[in-house]
Amino acid sequence: MDKNITCIKGGKIILENEVLVGKVLIFNDKIIDILDEENFAEKSPIHEFKIIDAEGKYVSPGFIDIHIHGSGGKDTMDGAISDLKIISETIAKSGVTGFLPTTMTMEKEKIYKALDSVKLSMQENFKGAKILGLHMEGPFISPKYEGAQNIDYILKPDLELIKNYIDIIKIITMAPEEDFQFKFIKSVKNNSDIVLSMGHTNADYETALEAVRVGISNASHIFNAMRPFHHRDPGVVGAVLKSNISFELIADTLHIHPAVFQILLNAKGKDKMILITDSMRAGSMKDGKWELGGQQVAVENNSARLNDGTLAGSILTLNKAVFNILQYTDLEIYEAVALASLNPARLINIDNSKGSIKIGKDADLIIFDEELKVDLSISGGKIIYKVKQE
Repeated sequence: MDKNITCIKGGKIILENEVLVGKVLIFNDKIIDILDEENFAEKSPIHEFKIIDAEGKYVSPGFIDIHIHGSGGKDTMDGAISDLKIISETIAKSGVTGFLPTTMTMEKEKIYKALDSVKLSMQENFKGAKILGLHMEGPFISPKYEGAQNIDYILKPDLELIKNYIDIIKIITMAPEEDFQFKFIKSVKNNSDIVLSMGHTNADYETALEAVRVGISNASHIFNAMRPFHHRDPGVVGAVLKSNISFELIADTLHIHPAVFQILLNAKGKDKMILITDSMRAGSMKDGKWELGGQQVAVENNSARLNDGTLAGSILTLNKAVFNILQYTDLEIYEAVALASLNPARLINIDNSKGSIKIGKDADLIIFDEELKVDLSISGGKIIYKVKQE
């Protein structure tokens, strides 16, 4: 018998459409099987396995954060492998097993330095969340909805600027109205599998809807940094609601009123909502003065803001986002978990190997309690975080 095999017993196993009890989850780097506890105890040479007792807690697929700038005091734009390693290890504590480090609108040289560090980091074996690629937020955005991005470095969409990084870029957040005749959108769709996401955009309803028709398939942090919904000017939000694209949501109850969580689910369905943190470097750190994209940020009372009061990313963790969704919507636990696991995996086309607990998929697993506090995170069958017992 393979001593690399681990079994999790005594847990409530969250599958895509149900929660299993009285079962044992068996895995090495992949999920091998799910057996009845009674049968397992009778038939298996238990001494040859590593056993993890979930002690009645939930066993869930690992979370995937597709939009995160930083955490643990570090930022993707720092452009260093060592900083990405700290982000990776920090977010593993909140149940993230895979993520897309996210860039910002800054000098081209800084963006390329960040892209290079992500490329190199993908070959490293971090003892933390796995880097799955990169999310490029900007510089192809609208100066009218720059949010916490630096207006001085905004550029028109241009495939030449990213051609050497097509293999690692998974998502580009852009303003479609800045793309003349949608040439960039069309060329990206024809030359790559990159997901194009509307964000930091002043597009009107008609432009946004046409952009969806030619290749936009997601919206970045819905409502935030985009032309709002008005009954005589539906804007980007109206196009998101009308079309079948997916959308990111920062469910910290600050960026979006919690009543809107259920409204969006009712309008779009649970398969289209993707929870993100949009966390900046102050994530999991103390309140005080921080930095984002070269601008000073004040972090206090669970919010991060520029000096003018603009929200500057968040300090949200993904387990807290799932908890907030459970608090403010009628979703079941397995449905809420999918918003942070299966849905993001599906968007970036890795749901054949990640995003849910299924035989043959990667053993990216977490154990958490009713409050969504994470005890254990596992990536590819290896423990990447274990809570210290008091």
